[in-house]
Amino acid sequence: MAERPAGESSPRDPQAYARLLKDVHDAVLSGVPAPRSPRSIVSASWNRSLAAHVDPDTGVAPLVYDSGEVNGLRDEHPLAPVLPILRQTLVSIADDAEHMMIVTDAAGHILWREGAAGVLRRADDVMLAEGTRWSEDVIGTNAMGTTLATGEPVQIYSAEHLVRTYHGWTCAAAPVRDPETGALLGSIDVSGPLRTVHPAMLALVTAAAQLAEGQLRARLAMRDERLRAANMTHLEALRGAPGALLSAKGRVLAAESCGDLPSTVDIRPGGGAVTLPDGRLGTVEPLSEGYLLRLRNRGASRRPRLALEFLTDGPPSTTVDGREVPFTLRHAEILTLLALNPGGLSAERLALLLYGESGNPVTVRAEIHRLRTQLGSDIVQTRPYRLSADVDADFLRVRAALKRGDVTAAAEAFRGPLLAESESPAVREEREAVTASVRRVVLGSGDAAALWSYWETPCGADDLEIVDALCRVLPDGDPRRAVAFTHRNRLDR
Repeated sequence: MAERPAGESSPRDPQAYARLLKDVHDAVLSGVPAPRSPRSIVSASWNRSLAAHVDPDTGVAPLVYDSGEVNGLRDEHPLAPVLPILRQTLVSIADDAEHMMIVTDAAGHILWREGAAGVLRRADDVMLAEGTRWSEDVIGTNAMGTTLATGEPVQIYSAEHLVRTYHGWTCAAAPVRDPETGALLGSIDVSGPLRTVHPAMLALVTAAAQLAEGQLRARLAMRDERLRAANMTHLEALRGAPGALLSAKGRVLAAESCGDLPSTVDIRPGGGAVTLPDGRLGTVEPLSEGYLLRLRNRGASRRPRLALEFLTDGPPSTTVDGREVPFTLRHAEILTLLALNPGGLSAERLALLLYGESGNPVTVRAEIHRLRTQLGSDIVQTRPYRLSADVDADFLRVRAALKRGDVTAAAEAFRGPLLAESESPAVREEREAVTASVRRVVLGSGDAAALWSYWETPCGADDLEIVDALCRVLPDGDPRRAVAFTHRNRLDR
């Protein structure tokens, strides 16, 4: 859910709230105590922007494309077909409210800008114009750049913009994704002068983005149906042999005698040989639109790839050959212990590691049965319990980096505590050991990048020794130094 501006002085009193935000902005960038903390989404964006060396005093959005080039980009951009519905939804409202509607591509280039004439003239004065780039790394915190960086709707108000030039503006933006691939296509934004802020603007922009995605899904469904109708004869000509019709991007539209197929086949332009995640081999043949997949007789399957991303204070993630697999915390604990013990574990030993002295092997066998049903019996094997897969686990990467003395790699791979909510004795012991080891080598290295990486994790955010080390090693010209000193002062309060 998007985080909205909030505080004792709220946008209901725009000028007072803007003054408060200016005081916060000035204090944070000066390294002195602030009257309140910035919103978390704003603070994170400021950190990213400062790390990219955006200057809060002199930053300006660069002009990347001239008007002729912008027209060419518009013609080819996938959001062009939904411009009419965006105009119906946003432009008339923006015009009445002295705002303007902006549509960017995924890199933050402004391709369309429409709205009240007075606002457009004022926007020209600050390079809020077509052809300019508004990604965080070039112009700092702003609704368009931040929504593209986070993938979430966001409203940026007054001095929440990193660059002071834009403190007289308020903006709300939401991302738009490709319904076929999930990739970001761009952002939809409504911007205007500070005095015209409206509390419903973020909800309106979010609804417009969802409406645009709905239109894109409808167009995709029509295109899929047309492609199926045109190409079904190719599939029927296989006469029962395994095959499938694919979209131009490899999505499976229809299949025959294939068994389980991934939702999308990884193809190269022009087709050619492919290997499915389960090891089956096939050939992709280009059609007038889309592709025909012919599967060969099943050969020897390669080992599946099991990816475990468990170093986080948020929800952990498990994927099998790129496919997200839902799982419980208990299953995550079991996968952790099996990954740490590649030779395998007996039911008795696994029960002890999971539950301590009260562990019951019968309970473990039941959990293993459910886990094998979820992941497949080819991945979780028995006698002893072990993983038969190529395991890529973030906690194993950290272990390997620590073993070879690569502090930078260990700090980059460590993004938080191992299964933070787990109370399993063995997992808790491993969590504490990994965290302590990374902290020790990072502090000992005196490396600014490694210290910053660790400080950005939940384990390092309020670690006074880490913050003190950052304050010592960051040079005077580094924008992160002010952020570190501000956080240091906040910890002292």
